Amino acid sequence: MLVGFDFDNTLISYDRLFHSVALGKGMIPEEVTPLKNAVRDYLRKQGREEDWTRLQGEVYGSRILEAEAFPGVKAALRWLAGKELPMCIVSHKTRTPYLGEPWDLHAAARGWLERQGLYGSSDSGLPENQVFFELTKVAKVERICALGCTHYVDDLPEILAMLPSNIEKILFAPNDDSGDDGWQLMRSWQELPTILKLQ
Repeated sequence: MLVGFDFDNTLISYDRLFHSVALGKGMIPEEVTPLKNAVRDYLRKQGREEDWTRLQGEVYGSRILEAEAFPGVKAALRWLAGKELPMCIVSHKTRTPYLGEPWDLHAAARGWLERQGLYGSSDSGLPENQVFFELTKVAKVERICALGCTHYVDDLPEILAMLPSNIEKILFAPNDDSGDDGWQLMRSWQELPTILKLQ
């Protein structure tokens, strides 16, 4: 068994951070729901796609250390490590933002993992050579397959749809009650051991 995890919006939650940064810049009114997609949708309805793109670069770059892990992430990974189950992170993100300051987004993500105690840490089970940030979705899927993941957790249905049938697909959807045929639906990280049939 090799369990793979996505990074953005799966391990790390940007909801409060996007709302806080956008509010602090006067980009949104306070009543916008503190969810990443709510901030995005508000700015797009205002015809401010460029502002949204710049905001993403800042949040994923210089402000990422302020983002939170989803509740239960650390406990779940440490529990799996205690079972000596191999794990990896495979995500896709550009090296630098499309607009704004040229932060190294891969280094920023690794910095967040290190700050959270999930990177190169003996109790998390995620050594540095098991963390991969690919530049495209196709490269991400190829990496997941090349590593031999038996299970993969992602918040994007489109990624799971690209994976071959021999990989157990787990959709992380904390705000969604629907599911897709053939996919496991994980609404919280506390459910992971049960989904993996380890409890």
